[in-house]
Amino acid sequence: MTIRVPLTEQRDASYDIAIGPGLIAQVPALSRKYCPAAGYAVISDSHVGKLYGEKVVATLHDATLQAELFTFPAGEWNKTRETWALLSDRMLAAHFGRDSAVIALGGGVVGDLAGFLAATYLRGVPYVQIPTSLLAMIDSSIGGKTGVDVPAGKNLLGAFHQPRLVVADLSLLASLPPVQLSAGLAEAVKHGVIADAEYFAFLEKEHAAILAKDPGALERVVRRSVEIKAAVVAEDERDTGRRAILNFGHTVAHAIEATSKYEVLHGEAVAIGMAVEARLGEALGVTAKGTAQRVIHLLERFRLPVARPDGATVDQLIEVMRGDKKVREGEIRFALPTEIGVMHRDGGGGRYTVAVEMSVARQVLSAS
Repeated sequence: MTIRVPLTEQRDASYDIAIGPGLIAQVPALSRKYCPAAGYAVISDSHVGKLYGEKVVATLHDATLQAELFTFPAGEWNKTRETWALLSDRMLAAHFGRDSAVIALGGGVVGDLAGFLAATYLRGVPYVQIPTSLLAMIDSSIGGKTGVDVPAGKNLLGAFHQPRLVVADLSLLASLPPVQLSAGLAEAVKHGVIADAEYFAFLEKEHAAILAKDPGALERVVRRSVEIKAAVVAEDERDTGRRAILNFGHTVAHAIEATSKYEVLHGEAVAIGMAVEARLGEALGVTAKGTAQRVIHLLERFRLPVARPDGATVDQLIEVMRGDKKVREGEIRFALPTEIGVMHRDGGGGRYTVAVEMSVARQVLSAS
């Protein structure tokens, strides 16, 4: 199955997302077709590198393609300028030129970091995304957002750099730990809330089969979430309009990640963020009553946290949110649902985010 991401702002920036089992064995042929290069720098972390990195490099070598594996220690806390610099220096030392390409092999951290490396290496080289986690397959590998975290916050340094191809190999999900599966499902829940009530209902009905990794159920999750993310990205490539709806739950989530020093997984933080922001929407009269409880109930079914972590004080969270990328003219803005499947838009035709007074945000966070 192939889903196209049609982009118009950048010439020839459109790309395909290939979905199916066993695709990792086809990486040499897919790379030749979609991203031809003199050599491939396969970027992975210390965990995924051992599981799949050496195998991918070996298949590239078997196909007479030059390739080298570069890894960095696993963990969001290593998605930094320092890691980016070390990887850049290693690629330069290995004499990768402007005719080379990057292959990002891993979860969201690897995809963000390797994408930023590709965007900046010798002023930009092409790259392929091979997401190995559910969260990366259905969300972070799509859209061309790349970057690193800094002490002031998450993804505050980065670039838009679209991949030439995304390869979502469903067979990789078989070895995904339950906690990582749940983390990815937080983004699936978000997709249902922001764009498709029928998909949300499917997640409610089939939650047990999805957690059991039923192949058919998982395939539908990946396919529908990819369709939703691809459609939103295609409409708003540079994140200046409707793409803001993808940030539902993320304003609070990024603050939770930063205050926990990234000990809370991104998907878990998004789950907490959606619970808080859905309640915030109801408190503002933007979101239909009962929506928050329905979202929270589904998140709990997927074994995700919905309460603010004990170590994250309200003052700390608000301070971090003040530095969020979505702050405009000093206002903290949130993407909030009107109901399941529909996101709020100011005045019916204005912004897709809502400015929230700190007193209201503080009250909801204190009760969460």
